[in-house]
Amino acid sequence: MAFESLSDKLQNVFKNLRGKGRLSEADVKASLKEVKMALLEADVSFKVVKQFIKSVEERAIGADVMNSLTPGQQVVKIVHEELISLMGSETTELKLKNPSDVTVLMMMGLQGAGKTTTAAKLAGKLKSKGRKVLLVACDVYRPAAIKQLQVNGEKQGVEVFTMGENQKPVNIAKGAYEYARKNNFNVVILDTAGRLHVDEDMMEELQQIKENLHVDQALLTVDAMTGQDAVNVATVFNDKIGIDGVILTKLDGDTRGGAALSVKAVTGKPILYIGMGEKLSDLEQFYPDRMASRILGMGDVLTLIEKAQETVDEEKAKAMTQKLKKAQFGFDDYLESMNQMKKMGGLSSVLAMMPGLGSQMKDIENAIDEKKMARTEAIILSMTPKERSNPEILNPSRKHRIARGAGVDIAEVNRLVKQFEQMRKMMKQMPGMMGMGGKRGKKGRMRFPF
Repeated sequence: MAFESLSDKLQNVFKNLRGKGRLSEADVKASLKEVKMALLEADVSFKVVKQFIKSVEERAIGADVMNSLTPGQQVVKIVHEELISLMGSETTELKLKNPSDVTVLMMMGLQGAGKTTTAAKLAGKLKSKGRKVLLVACDVYRPAAIKQLQVNGEKQGVEVFTMGENQKPVNIAKGAYEYARKNNFNVVILDTAGRLHVDEDMMEELQQIKENLHVDQALLTVDAMTGQDAVNVATVFNDKIGIDGVILTKLDGDTRGGAALSVKAVTGKPILYIGMGEKLSDLEQFYPDRMASRILGMGDVLTLIEKAQETVDEEKAKAMTQKLKKAQFGFDDYLESMNQMKKMGGLSSVLAMMPGLGSQMKDIENAIDEKKMARTEAIILSMTPKERSNPEILNPSRKHRIARGAGVDIAEVNRLVKQFEQMRKMMKQMPGMMGMGGKRGKKGRMRFPF
C-alpha cells in the first residue's frame, strides 16, 4: 500500500517521542531530522520537505509543547496538521455546471498513467451522482485506445462518442460537444492522447482543443508510482496548458507516495481524486485530512464507513443480523460476507483504515492468505445448496466429495467446517456484537455483514 514505508518510519519516530516524559529542543530536532529523511526517501520534493520541517520545528519548539503534559502527542498533532496543510487543507470538489448546461472535462497525462481507465472511473462516479455523461475518444494514436474506452464505457453504462482514427482530436472534441448538447448530456469527458514523455505535438494538440472548445476543467492524471517525476510532469502541464486539478493513480501499489505530498505545494493545484485499484469503482475523492491520518497510522474510519454504505446492502445486512442472533447463519451467508468484503477492497484494505493497526499491518497481512480465502470460496461453492444452508448434515462422505470438487485436501474442509461452527457458537453467545443488540444498528450507524 502507498506510504507503507513512510508510515512505519514516522510511527517509530513518534513512538520514541511519546516515550519521553519531557522533550528538549534537541529531542525535537533529532526527531524531525528522522522525519526529514523519511520524507525524502518517500520521494517528496526537497523544497517541500525543507519548508515542511521548518514549519513543524517553529511550532514544536515552543512553550505550549515543551511545557505540555503530553509533549510527544503535541508534536504528532502538529505534524498531522502540517501534513494536511501540505496536501491542501480542504477537500476540493470537481466544479460542474448546472445540470441544464454542459460541463467539459479534459483528461490529460502521459501514456501508462491510467488516463483512459480513470476517465471511465470518473464517468461512473459522476453517473452515480445523477449526471448524464458522455465519454469522448480523442486518442487516435495509441492502438486500441478507442476500443479500451468503449469497453470500459459499456461496463459503466456510459455512452462513448467516437469518430474513428482518421479524424483530428480537436474535430472529435467539437463534434462530441454538439452531440452532447443535442442529446441532453450534461458532462463531456475528453480522453486525449498521451505520450511516453512530454513533447510539443501533445502540448499543441491540447492547446488546440482548449482554443476551440470551452474546457471547464483540465484534469491531469499522474502515476503516483513515478514519485518525483509525477510532480515534474504536473509542473510542465500546468505551465504549458494550465491544469485545474490532479488525479493520482496507482496509489494502492508499492509506491513511495511522494507525489501526493508534493504536487499541491509545487503546482498550487489540488488533488481531486486518487485511484486505489484496477476496478472501475476504485476511484476515491481525495481528503487531505484522511490521507494525513492514514500516513500517521491513525486510520481512516470515515472512508471505511462510506465504503460500507456504498457496498453493503442494508436489507441483506438486517437479514444476516437476524440469522446471527438465532444462530441460523449458513455457508451462503458466509460467502455473501466474503463478497461484501471484496467489494470494499478486501480485508487488508479494510484493516488499513482501522485506527491503531498501522505498525501491525505487516503481521496481519502476512496472516491473511488471499489464496486461502479463494480456496475457502471454492469449498463452499462445491457444497450443494442444502449443505450450505444446513452444515449439520456434512458427514465424512459429503466432505470427501466437497474436497474433490474444490481440489483441496479433506483436512481443509474439516478445518473450515470446524471454524464455521465455532463462529456460530460465538455469535449465539455474544448477541451484542456487531450492532446486534440493544439500540445499536440505528440509521447512520455502520453495519457490517461479516
